[in-house]
Amino acid sequence: MTMFTDDHVRLDVLRERAYNYRWAEVPEGVIPLTAADPDFPAPEAVGNAMIQYIHGGYFSYTPKLGFPAFRKAIAKALWERKGERVPEELILPIDSAARGMYDIARTILKPGDEMIVFDPVDYLFRESALAAGAKVVLFPARIKDGVMDLTDLERYITPRTRMIGLCNPHNPLGALYRREDLAALLALCEKYDLYIMNDEIWSDIVFPDAQFVSILSLGAEQCRRVASVFGFSKSFGVAGLRIGCIYCTDEALFRRIVDTSAVMTTAGGIASICQVAGMACLESYPWVDAFIAHLTENRDYVAARLAKFPPIKANKPSATYLYYMDISSLGVPAEVFTDFLKTNAGLALVPGGEKFFGPGSEGHLRLCFATSRKLLREGLDRLENGLALWAARERA
Repeated sequence: MTMFTDDHVRLDVLRERAYNYRWAEVPEGVIPLTAADPDFPAPEAVGNAMIQYIHGGYFSYTPKLGFPAFRKAIAKALWERKGERVPEELILPIDSAARGMYDIARTILKPGDEMIVFDPVDYLFRESALAAGAKVVLFPARIKDGVMDLTDLERYITPRTRMIGLCNPHNPLGALYRREDLAALLALCEKYDLYIMNDEIWSDIVFPDAQFVSILSLGAEQCRRVASVFGFSKSFGVAGLRIGCIYCTDEALFRRIVDTSAVMTTAGGIASICQVAGMACLESYPWVDAFIAHLTENRDYVAARLAKFPPIKANKPSATYLYYMDISSLGVPAEVFTDFLKTNAGLALVPGGEKFFGPGSEGHLRLCFATSRKLLREGLDRLENGLALWAARERA
């Protein structure tokens, strides 16, 4: 497929529509390799399906639990792509994975409860727990011998612990969990009567030299305390459509989440046209596979370039289209350096620190490489130039 060449990035459209620290929010001339959102248009089938639906002329209420065809398509994709056997009756389409995380947190957590959140990890784990009135307990996320080190996790469990957050694949580390690690997590849940919030929004974006293992592939009975979310934005570039889903293997837990979500009162739920788009996404996995081939080349290109930037240390990600970089040798807060890059080198990156990933991410940057090779090359040229300018300033 040729839809991931340089000329398929429409900067004129992106500057009008790409928000959340991206093209529509940065000064003219700045390249934003920031939020986890592709620079490429979504699969053509998605827009075509939406247009066809619009031409039908009716925008009526939808079934409260979502279109049956959409729930069935999600169940089919979960099984065929990830080996997750989830009944379609236990799948709830929702307006984004982020909304799903909040609904799960409000279902399981009560004020005074504790949730173990890895540090670093996407800030939505923390925010969803806080929104439910719970206390966040940070567990240091470390990669040891190429895998997530869970050795000390049990020490962070207290009588108030109610849930553990699992981001698999992990954002921002780009790491995957082994089957034995997931089994150990489930054993802890059995031992201490805990739940798991399982975020698999990145589970499609896994590189050929790695393998994704879902916690749900360990079996429905073992996973009855697992509440999972998936979103369509990372795989298909449809963040603005807010398409996601929550799913469980335990019917009682699922019913509790449905009650919390307010879909039965029509106050919650997902738009009809977004479900139509979601079904088209699930028919577009050849597009995703071609996207991964492009991303693999981009990832390896970033690795080769960063190896020549002495102040930066980084592990090659096994999944996601994000590169997590250690700049602690510069001796300044990450946000200070990203501000310097934007002003002096015309490059925007996401800084580590409390705001986005937790305090354990201080001294790090995150770079999104879901763009064209031309833009990625220019972005890395600007990073190299910014490092040189910073070094010159420090010597002055």
